Amino acid sequence: MGDLSATGRRLALARLAETPLDVLVIGGGITGAGVALDAAARGYSVGLVERGDFASGTSSQSTKLVHGGIRYLPQLDIPLVREALVERGRLLRNAPHLVHPLTFILPLYASSRHPVGLPIAPPFGMGLDLILDTGLALYDELAGKQNLGKHRRIDRDEVLARARCLTPAGLKTGFIYHDAQTDDTRLTLAVLRTAAEHGALLANYCAVTGFAHDDGRVAGVHARETLPGDEGPAAAADFVVRARHVVNATGVWAEQTERLDGETPTLQVAPSKGAHLVFTREALDLGDEAIVLPETEDDRIIFIVPWQSRALVGTTDNGVEQMETPVATEDDIDYLLGHLNRSVRRPLTRADIVATYAGYRPLLRLHRRRTPARLSRTHAVTEGEDGLLTVSGGKLTTYRLMAQDVVDRIDRREDHKRRHVTLRLPLSGAPGERATEETYAHSTGEEPPLDNAVLAHLSGAYGSHACAVRALVRERPQLAVRLVPDLPYIGAEVVYICRTEMALTLEDVLARRTHIAIEDRSRGLDAAPVVAGLMAEDLGWSSAERERQLAAYRAYAQVQAGPLPLPSAAVP
Repeated sequence: MGDLSATGRRLALARLAETPLDVLVIGGGITGAGVALDAAARGYSVGLVERGDFASGTSSQSTKLVHGGIRYLPQLDIPLVREALVERGRLLRNAPHLVHPLTFILPLYASSRHPVGLPIAPPFGMGLDLILDTGLALYDELAGKQNLGKHRRIDRDEVLARARCLTPAGLKTGFIYHDAQTDDTRLTLAVLRTAAEHGALLANYCAVTGFAHDDGRVAGVHARETLPGDEGPAAAADFVVRARHVVNATGVWAEQTERLDGETPTLQVAPSKGAHLVFTREALDLGDEAIVLPETEDDRIIFIVPWQSRALVGTTDNGVEQMETPVATEDDIDYLLGHLNRSVRRPLTRADIVATYAGYRPLLRLHRRRTPARLSRTHAVTEGEDGLLTVSGGKLTTYRLMAQDVVDRIDRREDHKRRHVTLRLPLSGAPGERATEETYAHSTGEEPPLDNAVLAHLSGAYGSHACAVRALVRERPQLAVRLVPDLPYIGAEVVYICRTEMALTLEDVLARRTHIAIEDRSRGLDAAPVVAGLMAEDLGWSSAERERQLAAYRAYAQVQAGPLPLPSAAVP
């Protein structure tokens, strides 16, 4: 069980077409991955299909945080904050290689009136420090035993010492509080890999085109392989995947998926686009602590988050009527740069931006809330008249709880006793992480030396599986070479993820299995030929397929660059 190679995918597709399942999940983002894991861990036979690559939507475009969401306290979403903080603690325990504590600096300026979205502005900002102190105390309290450390108030000098990029003009005081950080895509892959280890059949590039019915009830789906090129079918043909329970976990596309059944959608999803800017850490003089810019004119907050050698700045929150390929627009860049430059010592320009990225959040319309900043981040599980289960909304942090709620519904249908086995289920790669790091620390020189940044990256990305990457370096020393000089990714990772993480295209590797596409100024175009060569060797691509992959990735990089020009050397 658990073969996530290209060959394993073909076998999974064959079994999906031949073997009726207990549960079929549509959607390979974090929510669908969570449902597949929870159902498989409870003993159900499970399949999951994703029309594109795993985590290719919302689940790879977040701010990379695992948090309760301090801005939801002023909105009185206390239950949401509470459940997110509890789930944060579970993730820290179940995936210590992927989820790490992160300290946040929250400054308070004399000009502040509505920090973190406070609905009421005290006259002249009087008492704001006390309000924030009280709110952060509540944040600590809601985390309970899972709290990562008590917040504390710090004086102006300490704020400037810890957040050197902030302008001192008008700064009054500040606060320290604690949350966590993750690699959203690798977290999704770890959940999927754990589901596969429990017997789930997984297939990316497999789209659902309709539903199969028995006596008016959903009994499966019509599916079609969507992978182009050498690995794709000569002529795509629909096949049927039979399942007693079908779960729609397609996030912002949940309504569209429900409409494939000809039914009125049971959920009203209000997609909101969030954009981010990526800088070098040096451009912002950013250390290892995140910074919160607590106030914008549209009642949002902006995070400055350390991310390996980079800094992420985001996010926007703009409702959209029609979803297209999400990219950061001129307006998004102006918005984030404008607010950033109000708060930092050295003004930043477009020339400082390494890359941008954007994605859609599946917000739910509840309680007549209208603006994206006020829409609910809670989740909902609904059931159509034909039995289709749909789950949407929520946050990256609460994916496990969302999945648990879905499988509880299935247990009730089956008259099974509920068993919440994922509460303490380690994710793939978590066991033995500490031992892996110790092995690195006492390297005997039996392989090409890997520097500390590469070792830290491998341990953080793969946990105990990092040993398998290291084994590839021993076998082929040339795989120790970095793919991009100032990023910690090496050639061995490309081979490893093709064999164990169902990476099938250049975009899969450069944009998701690694994050070169958003951490490199060339968007990965400079590294693409080397990566394509490694993938061609491992996946058996023809020379024509290799060139098709390179052309497809160049087109992807051009679109993702949005209004920012790519370096001339990267454009053929």
